Amino acid sequence: MEAISKLARADEIEAAAQSLALHVRRAKAFVVLTGAGMSTECGIPDFRSPGSPWLSNPPMPFDRFLASEEARREAWRRKFALDDHHRGALPGEGHRALARLVNEGVVETVITQNIDNMHQTAGVPADKVIELHGNGTYARCLECGRRHELALCRHMLEENNRAPRCEACGGIVKAATISFGQAMPQAEMQRAMLAAGNADLILAIGSSLLVYPAAGLPLVARGNGAVFLILNRGETGLDDEAYERFDVEAGPVLARLVSSLSQRVN
Repeated sequence: MEAISKLARADEIEAAAQSLALHVRRAKAFVVLTGAGMSTECGIPDFRSPGSPWLSNPPMPFDRFLASEEARREAWRRKFALDDHHRGALPGEGHRALARLVNEGVVETVITQNIDNMHQTAGVPADKVIELHGNGTYARCLECGRRHELALCRHMLEENNRAPRCEACGGIVKAATISFGQAMPQAEMQRAMLAAGNADLILAIGSSLLVYPAAGLPLVARGNGAVFLILNRGETGLDDEAYERFDVEAGPVLARLVSSLSQRVN
């Protein structure tokens, strides 16, 4: 039975990759939207899965973070607890395949809901990645915008028992992510809307497509004539809106897609 299951899975992966390849070969402006499912294959937990460390260390709302020193210390404690959970995680098969597609000019832009910097680590140029929810691998001052490294922030918390403050202006320092209740980054949203609006093919990978405004981007693309595809394990909020959906792990499908496109070129 196990051999039959593996064969069926291989067939699903191949079928999804070949169908994607047909769409990609026709596309002139291919944009990708990625969500947490892209990184769960690397050991980075998502928000909703049972047993997720996010449940015991939930993100703190922005207004509460601003309200007191005590709240900020607790927010930073939760942040570092989560970081420790997936310390050492590396980009997965899907990240590497997507990086290759970007660097070969197949994918124009990667729009991501993820905060793990995995696309850049895998080799996607920073200017090709639009981070809608920020980046959790460093921090910024909320007053002057100065970048702060997490090692120093952790030292301030654990050695001095205080939430980090900006060395330049004394402002509140926060992980460079977008918290609940915090305004979305305007420049990134504008870039994402433009990329989606200009796409003729948009592929959502590993996203539940339940969180807006990110989930609205495929609909923007589709409204301008793009083909909208979903690659995700399990149902999403936009299954009925997509031209086609593939219920398969992203990594193996994207790796096979790269191979298929390379074979066609050669």
